[in-house]
Order: sequence, then structure tokens, then C-alpha cells
Amino acid sequence: MFSDAEPSKSIAEAAPELIPDYDGRDVIELNGNRPGFTKYDRENFSGESYSEPDELGRCGSAMALLHWSMMPETERGQIGEIRPSGWRQKKYPGIIDSEPPFLYHRCHLIAYSLTGQNANERNLITGTEYMNMELMRPLEISVARVLDDSDEHVLYRATPYFKGRETVARGVELEALSLEDKGVDVCFHVFLYNVQPGIEIDYATGESRADHPRPREQTGNSK
Repeated sequence: MFSDAEPSKSIAEAAPELIPDYDGRDVIELNGNRPGFTKYDRENFSGESYSEPDELGRCGSAMALLHWSMMPETERGQIGEIRPSGWRQKKYPGIIDSEPPFLYHRCHLIAYSLTGQNANERNLITGTEYMNMELMRPLEISVARVLDDSDEHVLYRATPYFKGRETVARGVELEALSLEDKGVDVCFHVFLYNVQPGIEIDYATGESRADHPRPREQTGNSK
């Protein structure tokens, strides 16, 4: 898609039409599960880069050259002051297992555990509890383990995909490649859908409702 002599862009940025609508699969592979990084990226990118929010306050792509020396040694602080685009929080007891059973998380595009970036509004989107904890977290843990156990550098990019002018991302495209071993330890290119089992989300506004609302319990004597 890009010349090896120039920086790459994610599929969500350059060709979003290649990302299919959700069909029940929570995770799909893109580009044969190979990251789209060019030779220019691999040889020239360093540090971290976070896109400025657009006119709707939506985050763009975030990219970092990860190394164990960037990983934080302290617990993550509070980020409640950040309100990402589409933030319409709601509780779903009996459907979401977390306590409290909030639908949305302030979801880091690049995990705090990998860079120490915390209350960075350019790195936080409105993401479901399910996408953040069940889909993103295992991949982030797998990368963190490689960084912990080696002197490897991992080129990592996370790009939210917003359809049209919607304010909640349909999902997040993740690319990661370990450089020194040319992808032996880390190599993936996936799209994680921003969904929550049992919940229907209006991606335009962030409003939500239960797929199958439970009938109201009867109280008192019926007539």
C-alpha cells in the first residue's frame, strides 16, 4: 500500500473501506496478520506519536517504538476528568460482570503498562468493557511480556476507526512488530470490534440499550 521509502498509515486511516462491518466476529485479522509498517517506519520511527483530536474531539492513530525502559514502575492514576468523544456512560447490572457494571471504559489506545501514558486525551477513546478487557488486554499483556523478558523494541500502532461522523469508534486496529528478531516474538495486525455482548450501541451518539430488555418485576398486588 505504501512505498518502503515513506511512512505508512494504518488501514483505518488510508483505506477504511477494507474494514468490514461487524458480523459476529469480535476480532479479525487484517493484511494476513502482518503489520503495514514500511522500511522507513522500521528504520526511522522513534519515541511516541499521538494524533490531535479532530473537530468532533475524536482521537486518531497512536504509534510508539516500545522498549522495556518506557514501562512504568508505578500504579496508574485517576483519569476520570477525561471525557472521550461519545462518552454516554451507563450501568448494566446482570449483563456486565464488572463492579460497578459500567458499559464504557476510558480505553487507552496504547496501554499505560507499555508507555506510562495515562491522562492523555489523545490516547483515550470510549471503549466497551468487553473490548478493553477481553480483546485488547491479552494482546497488550503478550507485548509487555516480551518487553519484560528481552531488550527488544516493538513497533506498535493503535488506530480507532470512526465510521462517518460517528463519535464512538467501531473498533481499534492494532499492529505490532518486534524489530530485532523481525517479528518472531511479536507480529500481529488485527481489528478489535468495539462491542459489548447483550448491549446495542448507537455509535453516532454513544447512547446504548440492552438488546433484550428484561421485563419489569411485578411489585405489590396485581389486579
